[in-house]
Amino acid sequence: MKILNGKISNWMLAGVVALSATAVAGAQTAAGAGAQTAPAGQTAPAAQKSDAPLKLQSLGQDTKADPFPPVNQKFFTASTPTVDAVNAFLKALWGYDPDRIWRVEAIQTTSAPSVSKVVVFVSGKGPNAKVQPTVFFVTPDGKHAVAGDAVVPFGATPFADLRKTLQARADGATRGATSKDLLLVEFADLQCPHCKEAQSTMDQLVKDFPNARVVYQSFPLVDLHPFAFKAAAYGYCVQKQKNDAFFVYSAAVFDTQAALTEETGNQTLKDAVTKAGLDPAAIDACAATPATKDQVDASIKLAQDVGVEQTPMLAVNGHLLPLAGIPYETLKTIISYQASLDGVSTGATGPAVGRSSNPPTLGK
Repeated sequence: MKILNGKISNWMLAGVVALSATAVAGAQTAAGAGAQTAPAGQTAPAAQKSDAPLKLQSLGQDTKADPFPPVNQKFFTASTPTVDAVNAFLKALWGYDPDRIWRVEAIQTTSAPSVSKVVVFVSGKGPNAKVQPTVFFVTPDGKHAVAGDAVVPFGATPFADLRKTLQARADGATRGATSKDLLLVEFADLQCPHCKEAQSTMDQLVKDFPNARVVYQSFPLVDLHPFAFKAAAYGYCVQKQKNDAFFVYSAAVFDTQAALTEETGNQTLKDAVTKAGLDPAAIDACAATPATKDQVDASIKLAQDVGVEQTPMLAVNGHLLPLAGIPYETLKTIISYQASLDGVSTGATGPAVGRSSNPPTLGK
């Protein structure tokens, strides 16, 4: 599991459990290997029933009504989580894609007390859609799922706690609505090339989702980018003087990112401040104070606390998404779906956004 500052990371790339590349037969073998018999004198948990495939959209005429192998009830040896709880969790993750269907094939006890193993078969609409297995474990308190080396929130509303955390603590420069009901928090590093590329996406999101409050939250990757922390400190001081000036400053830094070197980095930041209409000497003095360092450190800690481990990342009401890895139309679909789950309006107009038949996956 990933550990950040002594804490288990709950990083969720696009909020979905990673699909295994193994064959379905391999998953059936894994399910069978994990099945356990209750010790003598103990009663096995009541068997659960896994219903027909959960369909988010009617299957095509050329698609088999049930593409999954029959469920074997002997693989349901754990009483928790229930099949309904797993389906609710997966619907929160995969529900934006109406082409995706799945069935819970096993919920089993394990050698670890009260830790359950869940096996799910997943497929898509269409005659040639492949069935793939995914396996994860649910912790004894029922609050987390473990997939590979990632620990993620589990439940019908897995992003609710992170949403509350970001509503309370995300304090970077803002664009868009004043309400935090639909909160898009970008975690970025001003010296990160992929963050530079992502700015056109963020600019378009501001236009496409007028009800969203869009926050730029600094997460300088100091081990990779030597000027990232200082650029973030300058950015905080610019924002402190004038919120809108921050986005002029950040655009100027991104545009001259290649000049963030030992020889020209300081002047590059000062030139960006000048473009933002502020006094570079005053910003430089502000950036050097312990209070500003504390502010940047607090922003880094927020990123770590919510499980961000790379940049750029976007949190959509707590749902973490990798900005560099999702097509724009798919990103819009996920935002709209998350907003609908949270009962908030996006303010978007025009035709329905597109969708992807291949959701992004969790973990590295």
